[in-house]
Amino acid sequence: MVETVAEVRHRLPARKLFAASVGNALEWFDWTIYATFSIYFATAFFPAGNDTLAQINTFATYALAFFFRPLGGILLGRFADVRGRRPAMLLTIVLMAAGSVLIGVLPTFEQVGWLAPILLLLARIGQGLSLGGEVSNASAYLGEIAPPERRGRYSSFFYISTGSAVLVAFGLGFVLARVLSEADMAAYGWRIPFLLGGALGLVGLWVRRGLTETELFEERKATARRVSRPLLTTLRKHPRAVGQLVGFTMLSTLSYYTFFSALTPFAVKTRGADDVDVFLALSIATAVFIALQYPMGALADRFGRKPQLLVWSAATAVLIVPLSTLVRPGLGNLVVAFTVGLALYTAMTAVAPALMSELFPTELRALGIGAWYNLTVAVFGGTAPLVISALAGAGAQTAFFYYVAGAAVVSFLVILTLPETRGTDLP
Repeated sequence: MVETVAEVRHRLPARKLFAASVGNALEWFDWTIYATFSIYFATAFFPAGNDTLAQINTFATYALAFFFRPLGGILLGRFADVRGRRPAMLLTIVLMAAGSVLIGVLPTFEQVGWLAPILLLLARIGQGLSLGGEVSNASAYLGEIAPPERRGRYSSFFYISTGSAVLVAFGLGFVLARVLSEADMAAYGWRIPFLLGGALGLVGLWVRRGLTETELFEERKATARRVSRPLLTTLRKHPRAVGQLVGFTMLSTLSYYTFFSALTPFAVKTRGADDVDVFLALSIATAVFIALQYPMGALADRFGRKPQLLVWSAATAVLIVPLSTLVRPGLGNLVVAFTVGLALYTAMTAVAPALMSELFPTELRALGIGAWYNLTVAVFGGTAPLVISALAGAGAQTAFFYYVAGAAVVSFLVILTLPETRGTDLP
């Protein structure tokens, strides 16, 4: 009865959760629109005459920016561990918004030649640095402000914001694809979401200015400043945590970029699906993804993280290849493929910030997450659209999905080694 009363009396700090998550929403809105709208602007920044090569070059730029995410995670993660979560989270939102505006106003290859892809790359590098810091800092913040018995529920707001941003991006794509012709989308329509991302950055900056520091950071900041060679320290003192983080992040990032990024151009360019149907199917699936976050976080707080993650990795290993066969013309097929895949993925996303925060001590938390999470994302997530496009171009359309299934098996084995951390204090 006492626990029931406590459950009723607890009130989520909605304003703080929103402020912590709004920057993450902007980051993923900007990151997603690059991948989804690339089918329209790829030929704008590279020489005309070979649409497939232009698409691959655009995804190569997308992939290269990912390799600046670990650097952002290291620099901004260390900044957050030493100077505070709040200033680090303000800095990341400024970097991402600036990159979005720059892409929105970039001249084309026809106008300035090779300067166009160079400027595109610089903008993406800035966004890569920003996102590398945002994921780790927002995860650490959400983990540190949550009561131990509610860390899963607090963490769910990370991907509620992510999913909401992605839903807005896909919804915007659906509306623009319906309102504008394909020629208009290629000429100027693709610029609209990038400029909108810059405007949303100002809103996020204003909301975040009222954030307060976490008690754990205030207690441990002096210790953090005394840590020498912090990146090496994560490997020397916490090698098991690093290995586990890499192991489950491998499948997590492949799941994210398969369903939210890589399948959009794959469905349209390779399988011949209608772009409007793809945007609509993704919008429906993303709405389900958002709706399941909090319930899945609550389940993890009640029954534990480990069983939930084992179900997710095992089901992904079994179902990813059959689901890929549904990515073809027809709205119903697309809705089933995207919805089932993303519904399974919520078992991981709802607890990801909690899970990562529970691996490292406070003085190394943002850096530990930022460095190793982002390195894994760069290797597996950043290359996903490029790999799926290249394999499809070589006639091996299903090979990528067997690759994801293999990663799911590896992640399942890694998750078996995780301790159960439900209800425990952060280290």
